[in-house]
Amino acid sequence: MTCRIRTGDWKDKTMNLEGKRVLVVGCGKSGVAAAELLRKKGITFVLFDGNKDLDVTALIEKNPVFAGAEILLGELAPEDMARIDLVVLSPGVPTDLPMVNELRNRQIPIWGEIELAYHFAKGRIIAITGTNGKTTTTSLVGEIMANYFDDVKVVGNIGIPYTSVAADTTEDTVTVAEISSFQLETTHEFAPEVTAILNITPDHLNRHHTMECYIETKESITKNQTAGDTCVLNYEDEVLRRFGETLQIKVVFFSSKRRLEKGLYLDGEYIFYADGTTDTKVINVNELNILGKHNYENVMAAVGMSVSFGVPMDKIVEVLKRFQAVEHRIEYVTEKRGVKFYNDSKGTNPDAAIQGIRAMNRPTLLIGGGYDKQSEYDEWIESFDGKVKKLVLIGQTKEKIAECAKKHSFEDVIFCDTFEEAIDTCYANAVSGDAVLLSPACASWGMFANYEERGRIFKEYVRNLAE
Repeated sequence: MTCRIRTGDWKDKTMNLEGKRVLVVGCGKSGVAAAELLRKKGITFVLFDGNKDLDVTALIEKNPVFAGAEILLGELAPEDMARIDLVVLSPGVPTDLPMVNELRNRQIPIWGEIELAYHFAKGRIIAITGTNGKTTTTSLVGEIMANYFDDVKVVGNIGIPYTSVAADTTEDTVTVAEISSFQLETTHEFAPEVTAILNITPDHLNRHHTMECYIETKESITKNQTAGDTCVLNYEDEVLRRFGETLQIKVVFFSSKRRLEKGLYLDGEYIFYADGTTDTKVINVNELNILGKHNYENVMAAVGMSVSFGVPMDKIVEVLKRFQAVEHRIEYVTEKRGVKFYNDSKGTNPDAAIQGIRAMNRPTLLIGGGYDKQSEYDEWIESFDGKVKKLVLIGQTKEKIAECAKKHSFEDVIFCDTFEEAIDTCYANAVSGDAVLLSPACASWGMFANYEERGRIFKEYVRNLAE
């Protein structure tokens, strides 16, 4: 199978889009931001959305940028394709749709929102990808950069479209971008100065279909980096260790399991930075406000990127000591009747959810389930290790997860029809000293707009539970 990151070889950052007709596919956050950038630059765009019943009036009321634009719904006719010079594809739109294949066959360049932003943006770029830890690491790197540079933008999969700030960047701007595999499928010229791939574990296989394609897509973040650039990699990820050995750019490894001659490593309670001659203590992990080995790995990656970008170590450590956990990632919410509630809605795959379980230091009632991304749940169930008292399941995957749990001799499983019912069930079965953890190991699609909405609803609901 051919991986879909190969969406064409059209590469020309200097191309003038003036007079071109650009098709924006998708009217979500990325599509809106792309349209706004194009309009700001005086470039004609056409909006396409596959929902033939879309309420155009309501759409324009909500997003005035679409006023006066040509809007196509349902299917894209051949005569419409013939009028298009460039396609900007929202990351939520699969790149193997028949329509996209037809556009590709017509030799029409296909960009993503990241590529469009990069075409117009100025300044220096740091880009972070990986299966887990992206948001925490991106937030941390963003704060470190803001502690040293005057003009810093934090964008990408973290929730702020790159296109929404691209026009405001200058040569002095430092942009820190969280980049998903969906976004990497449609990059061509995108060339960060420093990149990081934090880890690669099975995820989004319903989209990428094979691990080989998923890995290739993640690794493509480095494809336009040149000799003076740097990639930060997890030494304990065998795929990434091997990948690092093939790169012709600077590679900085980090490890939570062993001392490295060069790179970042965890030794006992301390994180060290080794430059090949001297091992320097960076910080005692007890001085951090984020918990768990996975977060120490995120910290090491952030330090590696920041040092590579020229930030002095003392400026880095200042931020490490004050940095707080990001919302929706093992986030403490409240305590009711001696029961502590934690929001880990960002745990949208089994590997991420394992970190949530590991961070718990008390008996735990766990809420799981959601959209089926074709993940396997064996390692997640095994990580319960006597800590999980009950597994309360919702969503499309509940039967699949329950079957997996039974296979591993975990049978204390409860099915619920609604999210609120799941929370109530956990609270009713919890006693003082327990924890209730939302860490679904699944995406939110089909039940919520995104994991943020899921997390916010969880927090609001548990805060209103009766004492």
